[in-house]
Amino acid sequence: MIHDDLKLTGALTIALNDEIVQETENLVVTAGKNWVADRMNDANTVMTHMAVGTGTTEALAAQTALVTELDRNALTTSGGTVSTNTITYECTWAAADGTGAITEAGIFDAASSGDMLARTKFDVVNKGADDSMTITWTITVS
Repeated sequence: MIHDDLKLTGALTIALNDEIVQETENLVVTAGKNWVADRMNDANTVMTHMAVGTGTTEALAAQTALVTELDRNALTTSGGTVSTNTITYECTWAAADGTGAITEAGIFDAASSGDMLARTKFDVVNKGADDSMTITWTITVS
């Protein structure tokens, strides 16, 4: 019997003023897995945005949005960058953008609402008004 257990996993790095302050794993949510299946049939748009928020609820497979979205920005490269079995998404929040006690992030295929590929909840990252923050998020297919 053949067993081929396809998995989608992810991890992200958060840098504040070009210094890594957090590294964490994520959950590829059910809606994200559905999105991947639709993409295999070219039935969906690519991921284009990343959002951050202040929600503290743990990531759950059934979630389709952040708990408390604070700000959403366009990805540095729409659709991400593919290398072998990974895709990397990157997004930057400039000074005065997305300021607050950030505790969650997600990847989306729209500037508002849309399909959420993945969500993570992490220890607070305090982004001040003068701070720049970059999140680099890698999804691995294994």
